[in-house]
Amino acid sequence: MNRNTISRRQFARLLGAGAALVAAKPALSLARSPAPKTAASELVRLGSNENSYGPSPKALQAITDSFQDACRYPYGHVDTLLEALAKREGVAPEQILLGAGSSEILMLCAAAFTGSGDRTLVLADPTFELIARPASFHGAEVVKVPLTSTYAHDLPKMAAAAKRGLVYICNPNNPTASLTPKSELREFIGTLPHEVAILVDEAYHDYVESDDYESVIPMIKDHPNLIVARTFSKIYGMAGVRCGYCIAQPETIKQLRPHQSPHTVSIPALAAAVASVKDREHVPKYRALNRKTRATVTADLDAMGYKSIPSEGNFVMVDLQQPVEPLIQAMRERKVVVGRLFPALPNHLRVTIAKESEMKAFLAAFREVMA
Repeated sequence: MNRNTISRRQFARLLGAGAALVAAKPALSLARSPAPKTAASELVRLGSNENSYGPSPKALQAITDSFQDACRYPYGHVDTLLEALAKREGVAPEQILLGAGSSEILMLCAAAFTGSGDRTLVLADPTFELIARPASFHGAEVVKVPLTSTYAHDLPKMAAAAKRGLVYICNPNNPTASLTPKSELREFIGTLPHEVAILVDEAYHDYVESDDYESVIPMIKDHPNLIVARTFSKIYGMAGVRCGYCIAQPETIKQLRPHQSPHTVSIPALAAAVASVKDREHVPKYRALNRKTRATVTADLDAMGYKSIPSEGNFVMVDLQQPVEPLIQAMRERKVVVGRLFPALPNHLRVTIAKESEMKAFLAAFREVMA
């Protein structure tokens, strides 16, 4: 064993100080593997699909400037962001609800549409599972539908399972970074009965370059049961600042609002989001960086014999051809944090695409572990 590598016994004794990592990841992602005792700044963090380049410089300056209003409630700042988003997305401000990241939006949708009576939540397997927990808490039946052989949502089977309640579509999907074709999704939304709410999570929208993708926001005007979630956590680099939103018809927004606590989005988050929307150079720049680095990493993995699911996000899902859990643990011991086990794809490893230096560290650790 390399002398610089933490042994498994040492690793077990050092777990207690992993709080920094725990705070940075959703509870579900840590359900199977405890965090190592390593300062967050010492870790190569490739497990949560963050943009490690961080926010726009304009957003950082806006955060600094916003502290002069820290003694105030964020009323005016909310209106400013709503107006900026409405202008960009071609909707009215009353069609938008802000949240502390899109995670809060998912929780609100679960509460509003699975929180009473005989309700069902239908989602893919695997997908981003956060919404399943509050739905289960509210007593809803949670139906998981396996992805197709091309890693798309199996929309016919999801439609057949949908009852009164909510259908959740993550597109591009997390953890597979795969797309559900735009024509299939458009047809699905058009045919599902109005008593079933449809939540389309477009967290990775800004990374997509495929012609077989489109945002479904334009469909909202004709579908009162359609909600689209977006976030500033991904390409905008604001995962730790917490700002997201959803777009729907005004009456749907009114259904969600009573389930939300007041002032969940802070003034710094609102200011950073406004600056990010106005910074027209940020998204193209980091989409291009992501594309270039992702291509290099997947080519290196392919050369080693490990294929990846075609990705339209800032992460890849790599087929290791063997159970992934031992690798996850071994990578942690080398200070590289990768994605958790997804039981539906037990041989696949999810890896965030980050800075070039971080990906070199990942590949070095990967080669060492897989040798």
